[in-house]
Formats: sequence, C-alpha cells, structure tokens
Amino acid sequence: MPTTWPMPPIVRASVGLHLAALGAALLIPGAVPWAIGAVVLNHALITGAGLTPRSHLLGPNVTRLPQSAIDRREVALTIDDGPDPEVTPRVLDLLDAAGQRATFFCIAERVAAHPALARAIVARGHSIQNHTAKHRHNFSFLGPRGYAAEIARAQDMLTDITGTRPSCFRAPAGLRNPFLAPVLHRLGLTLVSWTRRGFDTREREPAKVLARLAQGLAAGDILLLHDGNAARTAGGKPVVLEVLPLLLQQIERANLRAVTLPEGLAA
Repeated sequence: MPTTWPMPPIVRASVGLHLAALGAALLIPGAVPWAIGAVVLNHALITGAGLTPRSHLLGPNVTRLPQSAIDRREVALTIDDGPDPEVTPRVLDLLDAAGQRATFFCIAERVAAHPALARAIVARGHSIQNHTAKHRHNFSFLGPRGYAAEIARAQDMLTDITGTRPSCFRAPAGLRNPFLAPVLHRLGLTLVSWTRRGFDTREREPAKVLARLAQGLAAGDILLLHDGNAARTAGGKPVVLEVLPLLLQQIERANLRAVTLPEGLAA
C-alpha cells in the first residue's frame, strides 16, 4: 500500500473547482452567482457519490471478489450488525452444517458486550471485520477526526477481543463522504460494499430477500445479510434464519464455495 493517499480524480477536480470558483468570484465582475452555482452542483455530485454505497468515485471500494477468487468459484457471504446473542449462534450452526464460511462485519461495542460469541465466530473459521464502534446514524456526516476516532477505536476493540486485526471495513448502510477514504488508507483498511443485498433489515418476506441475493448468483459475488437488526417474519423468526439455509443450498448447487473476505481477496 502506498504511503500517501492517492486522491481520487473527483476529489482533485472538486478542489480545483473550489479554487477556480473562489478566484472567479474575486476577480471577475458578476461571476459570484456562477461560482456559487458551480460549487453547489459539485457538492451535489459528491453527496450523491457518498449516498451510493457501491460507488467508486470517492476512493477504492470492493464490490466483487477479484478474478483469482472467481477462478476458484468463490463467493463471500457477509453478515452485518452483530453479534446478536439470539441470532448469531444459529447462523453459525447453519454455516457449519453447510461447510461454508462467512465474514461478520461486527459493531465493536456489540462485540465487547458478547466477547465469547465473537471469539466463537473466529474459532469456527469465520472472519470478523470492522463495522465501526457504534454504528452511528450520522456516520456519513463525520469529518476526518470523527472517522479516525470511530474506526480506530473499533479496530482496537476488535483486535483485543478476537486476537485478529481487521483488514476490511464497511460503513453503516454503506454511506460515507470524501473524508473516509484517507482515514481507511491510513489505518490499512479496505472498504468493502457488496454485489447485491437482501434488504433483510426491513423486508419480512424471506422469498423476496432470497430472490434479491440468488438471482444471477455467480462466482465473485459479495452478498449482504444481517444477524443484527434483522427483520422478523410474520411468525416472528429472524428473516436471515429463513433465508440462509436456502441461499447456502443455492451456493452448493451452483458449485460455488463461500469463503471469508480475507480468503477471497487473497491473490
């Protein structure tokens, strides 16, 4: 990894536009409205990129596994917002029964509340990665210091409890702003989003969640489910527990293998 953050083209262009707009406003009579309009449009573009979880405009963002993983017929199951003392153990049992592996993007404070469960995730062959310390709803509005404090704190907590330092990061809901990429670069973290998601925190019908995940399922896919904040079926069962067995069957039928992100991202 380079020692300096490689500023994305859109960020370089934004800096240049702001300087040009300031110069025009100061030096060209009548240019102030045009300068303000250009800056507003620029901010709208930057904001739109931050609100698009799979966007690559604000910096590197892994949305699929690399070609080496595709050649190995691998996919990545990623499970967010846990650990949950009711749901996560049952998810682990389903994964073990199918002989598949997953990556758990865990909220560090929940890991601290359930350290034995977090250690069980790792002991059973899965991976725990960084999903912030608190899963703040205002995460996409933080500045460089806020990002550094939140993510570094999670790194330290997860490392201390599990014995393994995360290498991947996922933002809450995938939302971010231009200040995130340099912080991740400095902490040695790779931003990972997904190929497709099931929306299983709000969708109560397992069939719809499964369809979103399994339609077009292919090697290299990164799939997103939730053990924390999981929606419930009409019968009160966490949706992930209804969907996961069927999804694992689909993976096996397609001659695919679910691996952890560190495995899948390896050359």
